[in-house]
Amino acid sequence: MKELVHTLKFPPTWKLMDLVSKIDRFDANWSSIEKREGITLKQLKSIATVSSVGASTRIEGVQMSNNEIEHLISNVNTEKLEERDKQEVIGYFDALDLISESYPNINIIESDLKNLHKVMLKHSDKDQWHKGNYKKQSNAVEAEYPDGSKTVIFQTAETGLETEEAMRSLMDWYKKDKTTHKLVKCAIFAYEFLSIHPFQDGNGRLSRLLSSLLLMQSGYVWIQYVSFEHEIENRKAQYYSTLRSCQASRPGEDVTDWVMFFLDALLSIQGKLTNKLDTKGQETKLTTDERSVYLHIQNKPGVSASNIREALGYKKSKLTSILAQLLEVHKIIDTEGTGKSLKYILR
Repeated sequence: MKELVHTLKFPPTWKLMDLVSKIDRFDANWSSIEKREGITLKQLKSIATVSSVGASTRIEGVQMSNNEIEHLISNVNTEKLEERDKQEVIGYFDALDLISESYPNINIIESDLKNLHKVMLKHSDKDQWHKGNYKKQSNAVEAEYPDGSKTVIFQTAETGLETEEAMRSLMDWYKKDKTTHKLVKCAIFAYEFLSIHPFQDGNGRLSRLLSSLLLMQSGYVWIQYVSFEHEIENRKAQYYSTLRSCQASRPGEDVTDWVMFFLDALLSIQGKLTNKLDTKGQETKLTTDERSVYLHIQNKPGVSASNIREALGYKKSKLTSILAQLLEVHKIIDTEGTGKSLKYILR
């Protein structure tokens, strides 16, 4: 693998090749897994969609839980999308759904990327003036301090010709480069897109949508059954620090740390998908009560114990015992958060 990819330094390492090899070994067996696990995958896709929408919008400041998002998506035809959080959630869902249904037909060209941006922001009242168009005003990434002062963390591409040429160069490279491994190409496209920041707003969300799109187009279709966005949300601090660390040396920076972060996140969610598929056999060993609680968590990831009790009618002591079995014996659920914020999710 060459040491310069697009305009960026990227010296290959054995650790990188090991990550790529591990991801691709799983991918080689995916066709047989897909045929065998049809019904299970349909359920996982539904869960992953809610998780992806929630995680990606929360990274940008939306304050909605997965349960609230699932309810909103299920009742979108009767909901009034007057709140900005709801507008952003449904916009992201629409764009993700479009990618899932039409990814082979979406081209990496300016008009299709602008259309995805337009779909993502179509419900957002605040964004009507710029949706689907490249930025008209500077959107440098800034940090704001408690005293109200600001400092520029990273200077993005200037508006107008500089942004247009940078995006054209990126898309041309992605189309013509036939030697760089496709996983590395996906990682570098996402990095360069974020560095250019071509749209006025929504660049972070769109970069994550584009990552899923590029991965699916590259043959990694399993990405739709587990949430890449949720993995990024869990690594939010590392996500930003790695991105900014590389961008600090722009132009011509070394992006090895970013690519390694991107691939390690993929390998992590690949492992989680494998674990979820492996739990299918465990389900046959569950008691009636255990299965009832497990299915409730499966349908409502991120649910609290009190919500489970309210929905299923178990006494607190009984539910505590069931959850302990699912967590410690069967090992098919996990927790996130602590104390009153403790939630239950599938492992």
